[in-house]
Amino acid sequence: MDSSNHWYGHAHLLAEYCGLDREHPPRINGVIQHGWTFVHGFGYGHRPPHGFAKYVWGDVNRRRGQAIGWRDYVTIGAPFLYLDRMRPQTGTDMGAREGTIWFPFHGTVDYEAVDGDHDRLIAQIKDVEGDGPVTMCLYYVEYEQEEVRRRYEDAGFRVITLGKRGTFYQGGTSNFLERQLVELRRHERVASNRLSTAIFYGIAAGLDPAVYGDPMDIPGIKQGFDGTHLLEKTFPELHGEHLDLDLARQVADEELGRDFLMTPEELGLVLGWGEEMELLR
Repeated sequence: MDSSNHWYGHAHLLAEYCGLDREHPPRINGVIQHGWTFVHGFGYGHRPPHGFAKYVWGDVNRRRGQAIGWRDYVTIGAPFLYLDRMRPQTGTDMGAREGTIWFPFHGTVDYEAVDGDHDRLIAQIKDVEGDGPVTMCLYYVEYEQEEVRRRYEDAGFRVITLGKRGTFYQGGTSNFLERQLVELRRHERVASNRLSTAIFYGIAAGLDPAVYGDPMDIPGIKQGFDGTHLLEKTFPELHGEHLDLDLARQVADEELGRDFLMTPEELGLVLGWGEEMELLR
């Protein structure tokens, strides 16, 4: 199994959905898309080998990949949507939402930290969100940088992180997405300075989305993967301080692949878990 299938607990929650051992998910003969991208579903340097399935969320990823000659695509829907299905909300949950959860643009590893004006971003957030409570959800890269974390804490924001994605099966937070879903459901709005995975998850969880503020960047990012200005032109309906929620949901459903969600039996077979699921009968 490609170790990235364990990032954010994707393999774990899909195994649970299929009725298998969550703590020890079976091997997957392919690579699962682990985050939203505006390209073919996979990040720089993460092209799955020929002959191995490329499990993507929405059909838009398959179309983008096939446009550049990639094959072996399988569209399954985002693992986050399966989690949302497994953890239905209660009436009490839906009535307790308050404030905004903010996901600032982040680096991916220690040597890919973002470059931007955090103080300016704080001022923009306070101007838009007003007196309502704000939770800053930092990626672990920035959360572990005390000078960054302290700026948001000193601004009066609640500052949290959801855990780490791990490396080669070690050090990952297998309930990362569960923690994210719980936090999203505590809030009314979800916002970021970049159109990102968290925005689409927030929309799927019923929050009002917003994308505004200094977009920041990663110095030296690989060519073709910096969507700073491309995203604003490609998804204008998802940029702004207050958006059309119905339109945002339509886009999110397409990008997350809601129409491609499968039953546990279907998904288990597609992921190559037929023998394991046969033992459940």
